[in-house]
Amino acid sequence: METKPRLAAVLEIGSTGIRLLVAEISGDGRWKVLDRAGKPVALGRDVFTSGRVSRESLIECLAVLGNYREFLAGWGIADEDVHSIATSALRVARNRDIFVDRVRRETGFGLSIVEGIEENRLMYLAVRFALKNDVPLFWRANSMIIEVGGGSTEIMLLRRGRLVAAHSLKLGTILIGQVLKTGIARVQERYLSENIRNTSELLSSELELAHVRVFVMAGNDARLASFQVGTELNEHCRLVSRQNFIDFAGEIQNYSIDECMQKLKISFAEAEGFVSGVLVCKLFLERTSAAQVIVPLTSLREGLLIDMAQGIDPYLQEEFFSQIIASAVNLGRKYHFDEPHNRHVANLCMVLFDALSREHGMTRRERMMLEVAALLHDIGMFVRASGHQLHGQYIVVNSEIFGLHREEIDIISNVIRYHRGDPPSPTDIDYIALEREGRILVLKMASILRVADALDGGHSQRIKTIKVERKSETVALHTGDSRDLSLELMGLEEKAGLFQDVFGYKVILS
Repeated sequence: METKPRLAAVLEIGSTGIRLLVAEISGDGRWKVLDRAGKPVALGRDVFTSGRVSRESLIECLAVLGNYREFLAGWGIADEDVHSIATSALRVARNRDIFVDRVRRETGFGLSIVEGIEENRLMYLAVRFALKNDVPLFWRANSMIIEVGGGSTEIMLLRRGRLVAAHSLKLGTILIGQVLKTGIARVQERYLSENIRNTSELLSSELELAHVRVFVMAGNDARLASFQVGTELNEHCRLVSRQNFIDFAGEIQNYSIDECMQKLKISFAEAEGFVSGVLVCKLFLERTSAAQVIVPLTSLREGLLIDMAQGIDPYLQEEFFSQIIASAVNLGRKYHFDEPHNRHVANLCMVLFDALSREHGMTRRERMMLEVAALLHDIGMFVRASGHQLHGQYIVVNSEIFGLHREEIDIISNVIRYHRGDPPSPTDIDYIALEREGRILVLKMASILRVADALDGGHSQRIKTIKVERKSETVALHTGDSRDLSLELMGLEEKAGLFQDVFGYKVILS
């Protein structure tokens, strides 16, 4: 039976404005935008100058949101079908909690603050949708996706369409404007060149920028530039040749805001950070070998809409999980982890997880989180072998892994913390700071990881496979290996206690 289409709305509070789209979502995952609205609001200028949203900007936001509430009522969209998010400005505002509370009480919109890495995920969905199959090189070569916003620049590096690294840089057009109040073009370009050179060296350690052949430039500045000097690829995407974009950036770099408005026929809100946004993209483009710039006409809002429309599609979910695992592996390589050992332990964890699904009751996403923790459990060895679980926790909690929310990274870092040594204690601040459900997940995941790690205590992968047999009071692990396993038995003796405490089974190796 065909599901009746439903109306939904996505509301985004960004650094430079508040934007809204209304869409119709079909039961088969298809969607189409029915209406859009946008209003410039200078939240970013407040936050990046004083660290807070000013009273005046708060009142202005409430007025805009009040109008949007009436707008949505006219469409008859239910509250549960309105998804409200906020990005970089509110992420760093010291009074963001007060702002969110005032918005909820006075307008009914329940705001969710989107982390930079979640922005990347949603933008990836939007870009993939816009490109369709019209850029086959995206799936065969190295690619870079960049979006310059008011408060941050989001960058993703991909190899054959699969994520290698994702970063949220504190380099947005408003921040650039705060630093460069002189307005002198050569000073601006020199400042940006130095910043981008340093950033490019970091990025090239993960994926050599000179080998990037597909350059995807998202965001409002990119769209405006593409309508000035680009051509249409499809209804959701435009193309600009490399030289045309570089020439255009050179032409406008001396423009004032008034000249941008007059010569390019754009509004003040669009013109205010336009030159610096285009210049950032130009400087990154010049470090790649891309012959053209691909500009999706989709945004973070469409990415969220795609996420809502698709629901839990098993194929897409598995593809996305594989991107998360690839990002975790790349983080491990950055810190020179023992890849054969960590991958082997992760594989053993997955065998244990699948065989004991009835006992642990965890979900498919939590399986992926355990795999990430297992892949990175020894990453702290980069700092020092002694106490490496503590160093690993620190590295992971201060890193970004594509597709994972901050709460999930907190759980994973705690699992790494407890993969060896003492079990969690009520005095461990990072552990007790988790919600109750998060603490239970840490216990379950860490207990499984300890067993798997013990099975490769010598980092030699002697135990290739295991078969798990549940009995009334024991979990028997059959290796089918007749070699001496005394080292592994000693490891289990040391590490399997938490598993027995959590699940009530004694682990036996045979």
